[in-house]
Amino acid sequence: MSEVSLVLRSTHVITPEGARPAAIAVAGGRIAAVLPYDSEVPAGARLEDVGDDAVLPGLVDTHVHVNDPGRTAWEGFRTATRAAAAGGITTLLDMPLNSLPPTTTAAHLRTKREVARTKAHVDVGFWGGAVPDNVKDLRPLHDAGVFGFKCFLSPSGVDEFPALDQEGLARSLAEITGFGGLLIVHAEDPHELDTAPRRGGPAYADFLASRPRNAENAAIAGLIEHAKRLDARVHVLHLSSSDALPLIAAARRAGVRITVESCPHFLTLTAEEVPDGATEFKCCPPIREAANQDALWQGLIDGTIDCVVSDHSPCTTELKTPDFASAWGGISSLQLGLPVIWTEARRRGRSLEEVARWMSTAPAALAGLARKGAIEAGRDADFAVLAPEETFTVDPAELHHRNQVTAYAGKTLHGVVRSTWLRGTRIASAGVLAEPAGRLLERNN
Repeated sequence: MSEVSLVLRSTHVITPEGARPAAIAVAGGRIAAVLPYDSEVPAGARLEDVGDDAVLPGLVDTHVHVNDPGRTAWEGFRTATRAAAAGGITTLLDMPLNSLPPTTTAAHLRTKREVARTKAHVDVGFWGGAVPDNVKDLRPLHDAGVFGFKCFLSPSGVDEFPALDQEGLARSLAEITGFGGLLIVHAEDPHELDTAPRRGGPAYADFLASRPRNAENAAIAGLIEHAKRLDARVHVLHLSSSDALPLIAAARRAGVRITVESCPHFLTLTAEEVPDGATEFKCCPPIREAANQDALWQGLIDGTIDCVVSDHSPCTTELKTPDFASAWGGISSLQLGLPVIWTEARRRGRSLEEVARWMSTAPAALAGLARKGAIEAGRDADFAVLAPEETFTVDPAELHHRNQVTAYAGKTLHGVVRSTWLRGTRIASAGVLAEPAGRLLERNN
């Protein structure tokens, strides 16, 4: 243990075996050992005792729209990763759209990596995009290290990232399956959306009616059939319709390789509480009713939903017009995900160990990040130190997002992130951020 440089000690360390008092020994940026709480500190090592604060594995957020380069007025690598670090996130994966260029070719990936290289406060990886005209680009993107490929089955909201029709989905999925890749899918059926009632204006009920549950259900049913036929690995993004849970559970029992995520806004906000004109609550698919939310929580608890990630999709204040039809759809929550989910999990009698599994272990496994997602020997020394019983009220002015637009403004939350550690170095503490120290990640490293 002579090479140990840091010992992080707490009465509440969340390990794969459960929460317990422990001392975490760190050497060379990795966890060397998880020791009994009262173990002797090795000579030359620094002791950081956080008392009764909980030590979680650093969160892994696999669904973040950084929008850099091209739409950096909306967000950017510097601001997004600062917000992530302040919120206990140590690794994020950037979505391939809303930046210009989108990550649909290996050359575009190189552009994205160069922009991010000196700005990242946390470790950053990249998804590639699957669009109608880039089947030939999928393998080169895979070889260049993307973690998988995102597609839309309905309009994405930006012209440079068009949706796949069923023929295009089959073609792209066959190509991706051929080299063992993963397709992650925004699953809303365009026909169901086209036939839903459409009415502009400030009424949330009208917007909700325009994005019916069956749009998700139909798209997921079709995706399951493609995955079954090709023995493909697929992942459903931002599930909001609880009606789809039985379909997904049955598909898994039949051997279909499908995983699912949901998001803090679907698990904590309800349609009943959205004021008319409050388009900071607009996202696609939409926030649904309280009864639907209860069913999503049951799906999360029983394992049908694998993980919880932010789908941080920010924009400028001006784009959040009071008209739900024209306002940009996206919830900004990168910095707040951990306390938001912990507040609701705590209310429902769930444990911090479960939250760590949903927000760190499971997303790390989804992306194949073998060194992330758990406090055990050999993993990266990435930690989020949380005061779970302390509360705070969300003040948008205190967020590190480039635009302080949030659906959580004014909410009182449990769980204050005391500090965030990346490979054994403290990168955030009490709202103060260190200089960027994040690395750019590739698949399998």
